Amino acid sequence: MGSPVVSNSRTCMKHLCTWVVNPLYFRPGLPQHNIMLAVRFIINPHTQFYSTEGGKQAQLHSRVTKEKGFTPRTRPAFPSPVFAAGTAKKTAEFMKKKAGMATEEPSNNTPVRSRGSLKVALPDHPLTTSEWAKFKEGSSKPERFEVQMMEGLLAANADVNIAKSLLAYVVQDKGTLSYELLLRYLTLCVTAGHHSEVFDTYDIMRTCFKTLDTGASALFIKGFSQTERWREALAVLEGMKKALLPSPRNYGDAIAGAVLHGDIETSWKLYDELLEQGLVPNQDTWQCLFQSGITQRGQEDKLFSVLSYLRDNQIYPEEPLIKTIKAWFESLPDQKWSGKFSFVALSGECKNCKASLESIQLTEEEYAHLKDEVMKKVIEGSDIFNKTTPEELKSFKSFVKQRSPFDIVIDGLNVANATPKATHSETLLAVVSELEQQGLNILVLGRKHMLQPTRNWDRQNMNKIKQKAHCFFAENISEDDPFLLYAALHSGVHCNFLSRDLMRDHKACLPDSATRRLFFKWQRGHQLVISHYVPGKRVRFQRISAYDTIVQTSGSSWHIPYDENGRDRATYEVPQKWLCLTQEQ
Repeated sequence: MGSPVVSNSRTCMKHLCTWVVNPLYFRPGLPQHNIMLAVRFIINPHTQFYSTEGGKQAQLHSRVTKEKGFTPRTRPAFPSPVFAAGTAKKTAEFMKKKAGMATEEPSNNTPVRSRGSLKVALPDHPLTTSEWAKFKEGSSKPERFEVQMMEGLLAANADVNIAKSLLAYVVQDKGTLSYELLLRYLTLCVTAGHHSEVFDTYDIMRTCFKTLDTGASALFIKGFSQTERWREALAVLEGMKKALLPSPRNYGDAIAGAVLHGDIETSWKLYDELLEQGLVPNQDTWQCLFQSGITQRGQEDKLFSVLSYLRDNQIYPEEPLIKTIKAWFESLPDQKWSGKFSFVALSGECKNCKASLESIQLTEEEYAHLKDEVMKKVIEGSDIFNKTTPEELKSFKSFVKQRSPFDIVIDGLNVANATPKATHSETLLAVVSELEQQGLNILVLGRKHMLQPTRNWDRQNMNKIKQKAHCFFAENISEDDPFLLYAALHSGVHCNFLSRDLMRDHKACLPDSATRRLFFKWQRGHQLVISHYVPGKRVRFQRISAYDTIVQTSGSSWHIPYDENGRDRATYEVPQKWLCLTQEQ
C-alpha cells in the first residue's frame, strides 16, 4: 500500500532537512503518527507527478538531438601537411591498419555502457518504498545501491520524480540522506533544468552541512544562473573564492546568468576578473558574450578585444562560436559586414576574398628573442649535458661557426628511416642529392654508428653524402635535436630544417606561452617533411606554409581560423578552415 503524498514539492523537499540534520528523528519502526509528521515526500505510485520545468509532465529518457554542422569539404588527394588539423589522427589510423592493429567498430547491436550505468534495469516510474526495497534485493552491491541507482537515473536523463521516490526510500530505510547521494540528485536536477528542486536542495544542503565542496558549489552556480535567482550564484562564487580559485566554467556560468538576465555590466566585470586571475575562458563563454552583442549594442570594443585575445593566445574558435561571431559581425548596423567560410591556399591567398594573409616569417625582434631563449633553455639548459658532453658541444659550436650559414639542416637518422623500401644510407643519399641540386648549403647531423659499414649504412653511400653536404656525427648516446636547433637558428631566418620530429619536448622547455607560440610559428615556417619517396625516383617534400594561422585583420576584413566539428586536432596542428569577413566599401 502506497504512502500519502503532499503535492507541493517545495514543502516536501524542505522536510528532508530534518532527516539529514537529525537522523535519529526518523527511524523505521517509529509510531505511524510520527512518520506522518516527518515524511511529506514519499511517492504514491498512483499519484500524478509533475516537474517544475515549464509545468509539463517530465518525459522519461529524453534525448536531445544534436544540431548537425556543415559538411567538411573532401580532403585533397595529396598528403596532408604535417601541421594540418586531423593529420595526426589520420596517420595513427593508417599506422594501425598497416600493422594489422585496426580496431573493429562496434556493431549497432552492441550496447554501449555509459559512466554510471547499471546492470540492473531502471524503473520507468516512481516507486514506493517497498518496491525500492525489492529492487535493492537484486543489487550486486547493496551498500552502493542508492548512489549507483541515482547515477543511472542521471545517465538516463530520467524523470526527476523517480529520483525523488528513491530519496524517500533512503530516508525511510536509513533515516538520513548522505552528502554523496544529495550531490548526485543535485546534478540530475541542474542537468535537466528542474529549478525548484535545485532551490530546495540548496536550502537543505546549506542548512545541514557546514560547508559545500567545489562540486556542489559549481552545480549551484550553474543551477541558479539559469533562474531569476541568478544573483545568488554570484554569492556562491564569492564563497568559493575563500577556499580556492574558481574555474573558467564557474565564471562562465555566472557570466551566462548575467547575460541571460540583461546585466551586461556585471557579465563583463566577471569576464575581466576571470582574465585577471590568469584563467582562459571557455568557448561557450565567448559565444554567450557575442550572442549578447547581437541583441544589445554598445559592446563592440569589448568584443573586438576578445578577438585580440584569441589572436594573442593563438586560440581557435570552435564551430558554434565561429557561427555566432559571423552573426555578430553581420548584425552590426550600417557596417555591411559579410561572412563566408573559406580555405586559404599554401601561398597565403584567401579563396574567398583573394587577400594575402600575414606571413609565417618572424620579425627580426621575434627571431632574436626566440634564438636567445632556445639557446638558454634548450642548448645551454641545466640538463644539456644529459644529451651531450661539454667537449662535444664545444666542438659542434666551432664546427658551425666555420661552416655556417646553412640553408638547410637535416636530422640524418630521422630522415634515413623515412621508408622501409630502401636502406637507410640510400634514403639519406637520395634526400641530400635532391637538395644539393637546388644549390643549397646542407648540414647533415648524425651519429657515429652511421659510419660503421653495415647493411643499412653502406660506406660508398656515406662517402657520397659527405661530398655533397657538411656532416657532423655525434656520439651514439647524444641527442641530435639540440644540435639541429642550434645550427638552424644560428644560420639565420632563411635556414630550414628537415625532420619528422615535431620538437614538442624542446618547445615545452621554453619559459612562457608567448615564447612557445613563437617557436611553433618558426617551426611551421621552417620545417620540411618528406611527403613522398620511392627508391629510384625523386624525393618530394611538403610545401612550407607561407602564412600564419592566426586571427588577423586588415581593417576592412577579418580572417579567423576555426576548428571544424568532428575534426580532431592535435596541439601541434592548426585548423584548415577560415571565416572570411569582408566589409563593403
